[in-house]
Amino acid sequence: MTKKESTKKHKHSDDDDKVARISVDNRSRADRKAEGKALRLAVPLASHAVWKAPEHRRDSIDLLIESSAGRVPELLPIRYGRMLQSPFTFYRGSAALMAYDLAGLPTTGINVQACGDAHLGNFRGIGTPERRIIFVINDLDETLPAPWEWDLKRLCASLVVAGRINGHTQKEQRSSVLACVASYRERMREFSKMNALDVWYFHINADEVIEHMTDGAVKRRVEKRIEKALDRNTLDDDFPEMVTFENGGHRIRDNPPLIYHVQSDDGEIIDEHALAAFYCYRDTLSDDRRVILDRYEPKDVARKVVGVGSVGTRCGIVLMMSGSEDPLFLQFKEARASVLEPYVGKSAYKNHGQRVVMGQRLIQPVSDIFLGWATGRDGNDFYMRQLRDMKLKPQVEIFEPETMRIFGELAGWSLAASHARSGDSAKIAGYLGKKDEFDEAIADFSESYADQNERDHQALVQAVRDGRLEARIES
Repeated sequence: MTKKESTKKHKHSDDDDKVARISVDNRSRADRKAEGKALRLAVPLASHAVWKAPEHRRDSIDLLIESSAGRVPELLPIRYGRMLQSPFTFYRGSAALMAYDLAGLPTTGINVQACGDAHLGNFRGIGTPERRIIFVINDLDETLPAPWEWDLKRLCASLVVAGRINGHTQKEQRSSVLACVASYRERMREFSKMNALDVWYFHINADEVIEHMTDGAVKRRVEKRIEKALDRNTLDDDFPEMVTFENGGHRIRDNPPLIYHVQSDDGEIIDEHALAAFYCYRDTLSDDRRVILDRYEPKDVARKVVGVGSVGTRCGIVLMMSGSEDPLFLQFKEARASVLEPYVGKSAYKNHGQRVVMGQRLIQPVSDIFLGWATGRDGNDFYMRQLRDMKLKPQVEIFEPETMRIFGELAGWSLAASHARSGDSAKIAGYLGKKDEFDEAIADFSESYADQNERDHQALVQAVRDGRLEARIES
């Protein structure tokens, strides 16, 4: 695909009939690999190095405001306040802006089930139904079939953005990116030679993560965090912190403006829309999961402000109880149209909660047993899952250069595994080749886009100063 053809993607928001899809090619691996290699003529590997804001680029604050449409208005100052903190927090909240930029660049046109927001903070350890820890990409609110390189570019640019915040040198930042891309390229070549079922069952376990750690102190810290996650108990850890006992019943503890109850017109403190969505959600679970869920009863619902990019969407928690000392916390998150949709087409699923759930099942080797979706009485789509179930978030803000490089390598491996599950690994591997030309190109792009991200962050700072946007800085 030529650059001229690629830039036309910005017009796809007007194409109501376009649906984002992944095509399946059952030709031989050799034929698909050769086709990927031939694609380098149309989209040279070096073409991915280029980032320069085009003259017609839309105002970044206008795009940010557009991405806030439909969110809870009183929460928007919190969203902007969190994005204001640093270029990295801005990056985390500006997936829509980068999607716009990526859609104007040359693309291979090889679609996978993309994350849509693959920055390094969204890679983490999660618990499997067998109560093991695996390393995967998480937070898939924006997932949609899209070109594989969009995820990789967002991941690599985030390594540079975060590296700058942490005071890493330019050489150290580039080393992290090169390790990430080389890992993606080499692992994708391995996946292209594996049987389809072997790729589908593949996962990176906690032991493999620990083996990659070269610093003894970092390794011990990771081991302790994994051990703590495995020992985590909802009754002992979450229940005392999040729940009070009032008027003969359990109630989620208010902590405004981050956790709060919605007051209805008649004074009832309950989110009726969320409860209605809960019963709709139950119908999306398989019969065996319903049996487990039905052992619990919903006792309370509260809104909860989460993350950076999700702030302002309707998110919250449901307190479930089985008896007096057996709690279950479910998290519900509003699912809106993916930021990729204007450029690759609409989801095949009308319910965006279902889009997220189905995308997660394609991207991750395991899913939460309570993962499901619903539509609220107000017409908003949601998905639901367990809250804080053995999740290990990366402590990006304290990453030393070597830790960042290793994390980049692991993230590249994980992203390759996710893309190989849904996409054509042979074609992608053929395009990438065995040399490091693509690696160097992405390192150049990442540095240039990190510069762009800093300019956009400064535009937000100026917009707040000018009163164009209101920001609330949390203590």
